[in-house]
Amino acid sequence: MDILADVLAVGGVRGTAGARIEAGGTWGISWDARCNAAFYAVTSGTAWLCLPGREAQQLMPGDVVLLPSGAEHALSSAPGVPLAPCGGCGGNAAMENGSVLRLGAGAVQTHILGASYEYDRTVSTQVMTSLPQVLHIRADHGGNCLDDTVRLLSRELAYPQIATAFVLNRLVDILLVQLIRVWLAKNPDEARDSWIGMLADPVVSDALAKLHQEPARGWTIDSLAAELTLSRSTLTRRFRAVTGTAPAEYLTRWRMDLAAIRLRDSDDPLDAIARSVGYTSVYAFSRAFRRARSQAPGQFRSAARATERGPARPQGLPPNEATTVIPAGLPRLPRE
Repeated sequence: MDILADVLAVGGVRGTAGARIEAGGTWGISWDARCNAAFYAVTSGTAWLCLPGREAQQLMPGDVVLLPSGAEHALSSAPGVPLAPCGGCGGNAAMENGSVLRLGAGAVQTHILGASYEYDRTVSTQVMTSLPQVLHIRADHGGNCLDDTVRLLSRELAYPQIATAFVLNRLVDILLVQLIRVWLAKNPDEARDSWIGMLADPVVSDALAKLHQEPARGWTIDSLAAELTLSRSTLTRRFRAVTGTAPAEYLTRWRMDLAAIRLRDSDDPLDAIARSVGYTSVYAFSRAFRRARSQAPGQFRSAARATERGPARPQGLPPNEATTVIPAGLPRLPRE
């Protein structure tokens, strides 16, 4: 069971290529706090990333940066240069349309691809919300597939062809996973406090794989420990030390995430949804859901449909290409 892939898929995480920044001379642009995660890949030249209260970071060719919370930030040719607000120089429009954003008056020296990642806020188990404010992976991190993908990105930008937008969006999705892999390997201490950090512990990772693979199974701490050939006390201690919660509590949260998606996106009756996440009665399911979401399932379904119908699809893709693929073993949701 690929737990990270499962959480990314159920959480509706998807990337969309945004502005292609071409900059030269003296330049600077500031971005307001955004709802979605922001990503930058420097394909040539250099730039400086500045966030309030943090020391400026120089970005070199091949560097990639992820701002998981979409924090307020600025990109510039050097620290301290005047900054143009993103709205005033066409930055927001370029991010939304995937167009070229020309900055500065000199010859173009720096090329940056900007992108964004959105996720389904109905799902509480999210990768993005557990990550640090800034993930900066330098080009000299040791060499792996991340370097190759950035080079592919650079070539696609330099020589656009038919379906370039489609290719860029796919590369952006790949970059996210590769960036997380490198960050986890290079920053184990920092990763330990995030959701991703749980995957570094073999006992907890195996336990999570079992729970994600069969979320509707009637798991107990004894049956889960037996599957892992561990003692009950060892499993409980390791799981709580890494996740801060017990296996049963984690499983309930994950089940409620799966149920919330089906409540919002399908017309399935409550008894069918209850069974799909391991409850033999609507009453037991409703009690658990109300504890987790402070609403009865029916109230949640009505409120969710009134406010949103899930994350927006990337522009330019037909519905069948943009719909999240739910891994085998999980309830398949109808397309919008």
